[in-house]
Amino acid sequence: MLKYAMIGGGPGAFVGAVHRNALALNGQAELVAGCFSRDLDKTRATGAELGLDEDRLYATPEELARLEGGDIDFAVVVTSNEAHYPNVKACLENNIHVMCDKPFTHTSAQAGELVRLARERDLLLGVTYTYAGYPMVRQMREMIARGDIGEIRFVNAEYPQGWLAELLEATGHVQAGWRADPARSGGTLSLGDVGSHIEYLVPHVTGLTLTRLAARLDSLVEGRTLDDNGVVLTEYDSGARGVYWYSQAATGTVNGLRLRVFGDKGGLEWFQEDQDHLRFMPLNEPPRILVRGPADLLPGAMPYSHTPAGHPEGWLMAFANIYRAFCDTLITGAVVDFPTGGDGLRGVRFIEACLESSRRDAAWVNMG
Repeated sequence: MLKYAMIGGGPGAFVGAVHRNALALNGQAELVAGCFSRDLDKTRATGAELGLDEDRLYATPEELARLEGGDIDFAVVVTSNEAHYPNVKACLENNIHVMCDKPFTHTSAQAGELVRLARERDLLLGVTYTYAGYPMVRQMREMIARGDIGEIRFVNAEYPQGWLAELLEATGHVQAGWRADPARSGGTLSLGDVGSHIEYLVPHVTGLTLTRLAARLDSLVEGRTLDDNGVVLTEYDSGARGVYWYSQAATGTVNGLRLRVFGDKGGLEWFQEDQDHLRFMPLNEPPRILVRGPADLLPGAMPYSHTPAGHPEGWLMAFANIYRAFCDTLITGAVVDFPTGGDGLRGVRFIEACLESSRRDAAWVNMG
């Protein structure tokens, strides 16, 4: 059983409990320490709820990293965006493996420094791009890699949500408040929050490398200063093209992440709200619906199913699969597939390129 500490995820937080529950599902790691808030009383209250020893609750992340280094196997950073960089850095400097929520950091310079530090100290550094944990996403990836749809021609990815279709940040809403604050979010609202998931998922599934993009970022809700909607045209190293659309002002939608990939021999389509099914469209043949659960799924997908076929498998289990791969790597020493700090660095560069393109009236920007 691995031992871990959590930074962030205290009273009023949303995603901290999700991370804790995902880790508990696997039964590989036990929470033993935390700095859940910069307010020590709030940290103590959360620690008491979770049954932690009071002497392993800390006033600052830096104190936790300094005193827990060597006593824990890894740390989980689930703070708001502006605190990712200093908290991850403090852990790495004290030789602690880290899993960090996304987007990774505010700038690519920060992300690059963390990746370098982890490499120099031979530490694992992960980023929780959750949707790569779904079995049917892994099935999609393996089918593309073995050539089932041929050479990729076009990629279409979208991620609409509607929870910010009103100006919630003006109402005292905690989650909307920090996301809409440029100083805390990193200068982008929905691009970092949901657009970053598209950026990770496309190369992860397709193997394509993004070479340049043209982006238009908009604030659709009156009074909002940061983006709540965006469209990105993309070009890849193979010559394939693509279009991404993300939004958190898409009124009436819930969590509509969808990925379509079209090749010269067929196409594949996956929808997060129907996550157990994958639509396969071979050239000149009727479409087929592949279902999670049967034993004929590909080897990279089958081991990540938690429930029998016909019993829906959800978002929390996808989270758990990301942590399963991370913990398996810590336990065995063999590298298992999980989103890394390098992926997080690429994601921050994507955000920076989109912001630059949008400032230049959707001009094409090369990816470095």
